[in-house]
Amino acid sequence: MKQLTDSDLADMLGRDFVPDDDDVRRRVRTELQLSRRMPPRPAEIPRHAVLDLHQHTVEQAWDKIMHLATSGTRDATIITGASGVLHKLFPQWVAESVLSPYIVSATPINNGSFKVKFKRIKN
Repeated sequence: MKQLTDSDLADMLGRDFVPDDDDVRRRVRTELQLSRRMPPRPAEIPRHAVLDLHQHTVEQAWDKIMHLATSGTRDATIITGASGVLHKLFPQWVAESVLSPYIVSATPINNGSFKVKFKRIKN
């Protein structure tokens, strides 16, 4: 969106424009509804996230991990649980799947969770 200059405002008003007149600027901004035209700020991406995969199916866990890996988050604690399919599958996914290019490292914290560092995503 183009930033309005004082000369643009003067052209729109059709009369002499005094750039120091705050009242005129407020009226012009209100008339043009500039506050509604501003794009929303992008959501801030957290640096660290915790992902608890208890009570998730393999497909749900895969979707959540891929979403986290592509979200821009740099570090995460992924809780798979101490026993079960996800605890066995997660190290395989890190090493041998389409998830592996997004991961710098994945180290076990304890028997049921991993500390994961993701690669930086360039915009």
